[in-house]
Amino acid sequence: MTRQESPYRWAVLFTALAAYYLIVSQRTAPGLVTNQWMGEFHVSAGLLGLMDSMQFMAYALLQVPVGILADRFGPSRFLMFGTLTNALGTLATGVATHTWVLFVARFLVGVGDATIFVNLVAVINEWFRAQEFVALLGIIGVAAGLGSLTATVPYALWIHAWGWRSLFITVSLVLFCVAAGLYEILVRRPRRMFATPTVRAGEPVRPPSVRAAIRETFTSRQAYALAMCHFGLVGTYVGFMGSWGVAYLMQVFHMPRSAASAILMLGLFGAMAGGPVTSWLASRLGRPKRLYTLVHAVTFASWLLWFAAGPRPWLGLVLLSLVLIGFGNGGSSLTFAIARQTFPVERVGVVSGFANMGGFVSAVLLPSAFGAVLDHVPADRVLGFHFGLAIPVLFTAVGLAGVLLARDARRSRVIAVQETL
Repeated sequence: MTRQESPYRWAVLFTALAAYYLIVSQRTAPGLVTNQWMGEFHVSAGLLGLMDSMQFMAYALLQVPVGILADRFGPSRFLMFGTLTNALGTLATGVATHTWVLFVARFLVGVGDATIFVNLVAVINEWFRAQEFVALLGIIGVAAGLGSLTATVPYALWIHAWGWRSLFITVSLVLFCVAAGLYEILVRRPRRMFATPTVRAGEPVRPPSVRAAIRETFTSRQAYALAMCHFGLVGTYVGFMGSWGVAYLMQVFHMPRSAASAILMLGLFGAMAGGPVTSWLASRLGRPKRLYTLVHAVTFASWLLWFAAGPRPWLGLVLLSLVLIGFGNGGSSLTFAIARQTFPVERVGVVSGFANMGGFVSAVLLPSAFGAVLDHVPADRVLGFHFGLAIPVLFTAVGLAGVLLARDARRSRVIAVQETL
């Protein structure tokens, strides 16, 4: 029995999803303690935004190297390494006593996070059939949504009861246990159970030349278009929710932290729905670009209307915008469905990493830019937040342009070298 036919593949999937779920929760958990960190560590909004950006910068810079390594050597060990690194960074966050320790800790969290998604996609390529690929992207989206959901009211209640340090320390200990489980289930047992070599997504692949993979990816118009797609959907959602979402609701609507966290859950519910719904529709339609264009248009319109509503918008509009923006983030999995349909299988890992990098370049830029805007309007936080909302409007416009530039799978099964820039 091959890996793609074995029931054991579901144990592999859900163990990897457990790591992904916990690590995603650590992307946005700092947003719950933004005000506390500013007071306890005596840092400005701009410096705190820079710290958030460092986490996502590490993520973004490592996406292409991680994709190359996943294509050449397989994803399992890198998934385990990333979980361990994330656990170390989360533990360091919990015990930090100086600002520089906090910066290093969040950088380690970003390094660990950088290895997770691309290698999770590679695990699906190794253990599941090609026709299962798009649907499983939706399941990954649900796991991400649950991780982000956990980082709202549940984590806020934990912080209120036992403090923010105990939260990060406890999550780090769980991550260490999950890393041990990844080694057992993804690395050690498969070596004994399956003697045949790995076949990804049911197709034989040739190990790509690193130089050729980098050259072909960095000169491909399609790869840049997919990176722009992710730039518009993922970075705006992750960057805002993970850094300034709770603070925005607390300042503009005078909400307590727990109520603001509950409001942000609407965006997370939208994200949890967006992954499976768009993946199911894409698998039924067979051509994800049209659907993806609609997702980008709705997300752009949501941010634009929120900004246009003024410094104190109607709360109902904010709630609706959060749901639609979250749905768009969940639908960002279509980036990888298009990559899977339009690139050779031996290049899916590096192209997925390149596209994913676009989303987290956006997540790097947004928190620090938002913090800089707030620092320039110190006398009126409400007005500062209003001006800051122009940033995701511009970023989602880039995403909409990217999906319009992307080639449809109908035109070509794979992107040929001569079609690059």
